[in-house]
Amino acid sequence: MAAPQTILTTVTAVDTLSDEIKAFTLAPVDGELPGFTSGSHVIVQMPDGETTHANAYSLVNLPGQNIFCIAVKREPQSRGGSRYMHEQVQVGSTLAVSPPANLFALATCDGPHILIAGGIGITPFMSHIAALDQAGAAFELHYSYRDASVAAYVDVLRQYQGSGRVVLYDNSQGQKLDLPALMGRLDAHSHVYACGPQVLMDAVVAEAGKVLPAEHVHLEQFGKQAVKDAHTFTVTLARSGKEVEVGPDESILHAIERKAKVKVECLCREGYCGTCETVLLGGQALHLDQYLDDTEKAAQNKIMICVSRAHQGPLVLDL
Repeated sequence: MAAPQTILTTVTAVDTLSDEIKAFTLAPVDGELPGFTSGSHVIVQMPDGETTHANAYSLVNLPGQNIFCIAVKREPQSRGGSRYMHEQVQVGSTLAVSPPANLFALATCDGPHILIAGGIGITPFMSHIAALDQAGAAFELHYSYRDASVAAYVDVLRQYQGSGRVVLYDNSQGQKLDLPALMGRLDAHSHVYACGPQVLMDAVVAEAGKVLPAEHVHLEQFGKQAVKDAHTFTVTLARSGKEVEVGPDESILHAIERKAKVKVECLCREGYCGTCETVLLGGQALHLDQYLDDTEKAAQNKIMICVSRAHQGPLVLDL
């Protein structure tokens, strides 16, 4: 049985995109899949013995089709999810997935959309460029990758190169993305979107911040953000009065599960599904999730305990 709030799908195609990346096409077991907009993702559940992995993957296909298409890079330090997808999932496999959610939607604007991808960060942009192309909107995609043997969708994207709307940067050929030059020619109406390694995301934020307001810069980041100089702090569970120490290398969720034996539902454990949202009764949180918006984070009244930490003082949670 699939968990609540999931959709049962059947894998109808598995395609090798590169030495490291496979694409999977998922069709509904019954009926119609829910609609989605470009930039959406689903969370795939992967039962693996006594463990169930749950990873978020961008939908790469154009909205309006009764399929979900995802691309999965096999990570060398995989916690099990990407390895499971590459080794155990085949045509005919059944996967439970969440309904689509969109934390990386295109802005409604007249200015051009500047899309910047690094490595597997290309995946959310595949649906974006299809939607922008279909709408006749102005866009540029700048895609940087280590080399073509490990990159996804290079052949597909080459069809756009003649239009000047897609620029590919094969680092093995000495081709490098010049972010200062790119950002330097933008006007204030542009919107910039980035997905890729943290070093790329940080550079985009720094350079775009020189010419664009913060609300014109959009980031997609799956996985936990690194925290410099993470410290130990305490969490008080208000309902039971239990006090739990959270170490610098563990999450609040993990600490209260292990030390206080309190179970909190969490599907992704990486800050993007929202299922572990918990009321924050005291203290100030260091919000590291991708789910809450800036206003919700500033309110300091809820926290995603799978990734977020204490910013100041001990935390008091409604648990």
